Amino acid sequence: MRYKFLITLSLSGLFLCASAQQVKFTEYDLANGLHVILHQDKTAPVVAVSVMYHVGSKDEDPQRTGFAHFFEHLLFEGSENMKRGDFMKIVSSNGGQNNANTSQDRTFYYEVFPSNQLELGLWLESERMLHPKIDDAGVKTQREVVKEEKRMRMDNKPYGKFAENIFSHLFDSHPYSWQPIGSMAHLDAAKLDEFIAFFKKYYAPNNAVLTIAGDLDIENTKILIAKYFNEVPIGVPVIKGTFELKPIAKQIVDTVYDANIQIPAIFAAYRIPGMKSRENKVLEMVSTILSGGGSSRLSTKMVDQKKTALEVAAFNYTLEDYGAYITLALPNNNTPLNGLLTDIDAEVTRLQSDLITESEYTKLQNQFENGYVSANSKMIGVAESLANGYTLHKNTNDLNEQLAQVKSITKEEIRDVARKYLTKDQRVVLYYLPKK
Repeated sequence: MRYKFLITLSLSGLFLCASAQQVKFTEYDLANGLHVILHQDKTAPVVAVSVMYHVGSKDEDPQRTGFAHFFEHLLFEGSENMKRGDFMKIVSSNGGQNNANTSQDRTFYYEVFPSNQLELGLWLESERMLHPKIDDAGVKTQREVVKEEKRMRMDNKPYGKFAENIFSHLFDSHPYSWQPIGSMAHLDAAKLDEFIAFFKKYYAPNNAVLTIAGDLDIENTKILIAKYFNEVPIGVPVIKGTFELKPIAKQIVDTVYDANIQIPAIFAAYRIPGMKSRENKVLEMVSTILSGGGSSRLSTKMVDQKKTALEVAAFNYTLEDYGAYITLALPNNNTPLNGLLTDIDAEVTRLQSDLITESEYTKLQNQFENGYVSANSKMIGVAESLANGYTLHKNTNDLNEQLAQVKSITKEEIRDVARKYLTKDQRVVLYYLPKK
């Protein structure tokens, strides 16, 4: 039985449409700059209401990290018209579900309701945007919530700090060098007026997209949107910082000791282009060839045949400005970590030297198509994909263009992009060892 090394990643937007049918949508702007995307689908009586703000940990002051993730929690505290703690009670008592997530690049809030509760969802999100409750009591409460989350997700979780240690090297001199959860010391030191200023700067309608998908009437929904969002004042234009990193010219090696593990691991990570790059999508295909399922090259070789690895993987950590291509392995039968890295490197070299077979190419296309079906099988998945397209790709129709784009990627491109980016002198190697 394999020792499972679980890594949860948000891969929305990296999959393909499984058929030629297009996802139809309507989009427009309000006078205050709020971008609106509407997708009608009457196959089920549900509606997803979401707001994506173009703010993530990348936009933080290096001395005040963790603000964007902190607001993911803080903006559930309530509003001038809602008691503290009532947000989630209102959602659940009306048959809905809600959540939020934050990345380095954006923050996403959503509710999924029975379609007759569309207006309630719009009111909740307008309350969050127009006059949320940001006070000392809420800040104090959410500080403790975030601290506990950090203990669970990073400090006390096996291999919980792999990304933190890799990114500090891979993205030195870029805000990606810290993780979205940020520094607890920074959050403790921050004053209330700093949180208020961060909200005013980034959580304005002109830095957001409202995406609604499901059983809705387009014209009636427009009327409701105007009712709840027209009064939100426009914010100061958000000017995004630009960061250009120098290429990594020599392999970087680091060692981390983790008291939460008994089995060591080895990671190798490469800096790659951001999500808008065609090459990023090629590398997503490379990772699928190497570790996309039990019959992938790395799993077949190292887990099934040689039995040197308990777990092996390769994946894209896709971001807006850059990305990280990460390979990892956990040893079986006391296999040396360097031996695992040698085996992974050999498979990478094979990809760089030889074209994949026609059967592998066909399988690859099928895997991406199936992935799309899974990612967009629910209305909230469609809403998030459309919002990602507008916010991060500057193209709402990105969802509908992915099939043609990936089908146009050739075997030769896969080989050539692997050659270009997966080289030993451009990577970070991390030895992850038990702390005794």
